[in-house]
Amino acid sequence: MGIEDFAVATLSEGIILRKNDIKGNILILGYTDFSDIRYVLKYNLIQTIVDYEYAKKINDMKLDSKIKVHIKINTGMNRIGEWHKNIEKLVKIYQMDNIEILGTFSHLSVSDSLESDDVDFTKNQINYFFNFIEEIKKLGYDTGKIHIQASYGILNYPDLKCDYVRSGIIMYGVYSNYKDKTNTKINLKLVLSVKARVTSVKQINKGEAVSYGRTFISNDRKKIATVCIGYADGYPRNLSNKKAKVVIKGEYAEIIGRICMDQLVIDVSNIKNVAQGDIVTLIAEKEEITAEYVANTAETITNELLSRLGERLERYIVK
Repeated sequence: MGIEDFAVATLSEGIILRKNDIKGNILILGYTDFSDIRYVLKYNLIQTIVDYEYAKKINDMKLDSKIKVHIKINTGMNRIGEWHKNIEKLVKIYQMDNIEILGTFSHLSVSDSLESDDVDFTKNQINYFFNFIEEIKKLGYDTGKIHIQASYGILNYPDLKCDYVRSGIIMYGVYSNYKDKTNTKINLKLVLSVKARVTSVKQINKGEAVSYGRTFISNDRKKIATVCIGYADGYPRNLSNKKAKVVIKGEYAEIIGRICMDQLVIDVSNIKNVAQGDIVTLIAEKEEITAEYVANTAETITNELLSRLGERLERYIVK
């Protein structure tokens, strides 16, 4: 596709990409402990400089070669990064002998919001970043590649002149929240679905309970089905008793009782011929089971919902 530069959250993710023959630049966006810096070199990765003290410690380490880095600039999110006004410290980072600076970046904390106060805050962050870039260049230092836009930065501030963008959740074909509005309209399509199989079908009578805690008591005779997926697979436990739905045989069924570690139960009283082995769809591009809808029902965002889907879920590529 022509994309040769990648970003990961952790050292271990970068190593996985290298071991799977990814050849391009790989930037670790988060912190790597000093005891593991040698692996950044071994696997030819790029480390984020989280602040001046971190840079100084890495620069003072006795490494076999220069370590490649991007410098993180804190423009107001106050998570990691050296504060943009600390010019003296930042200049010292650019002067260090044992690091090779390939990029400089920041992160927008409310670029997903079009509320006037949030837009003003984001524009200030953008100005702080580009003013810093201009100032450091005037002092004769090379910032390397610059980047500040994640998914909502791309959608709401598409005219920024940067070398890279860091698309995240929109690569999965969804917004973080189904209520989100953006300046740029694009036709997103969910790139995945989540499915499991029915393991058991049974009848229960009025007054009988389902699952842990007896939080669901049947008000009538019902047909129920147990499904082999649970919160250990990343399906949110707090969807229990929230009228969350799944699809089986083309029809909606409601989750009843508490979602377990490895299983959940659905009410299939009104669905014919449900049998052991039938496929149940929990997330897909369909009304009440879209990623946005499921995440909203679970009182979270799609970023969390999709990133928590566990390794126990087998991956299949559908062409």
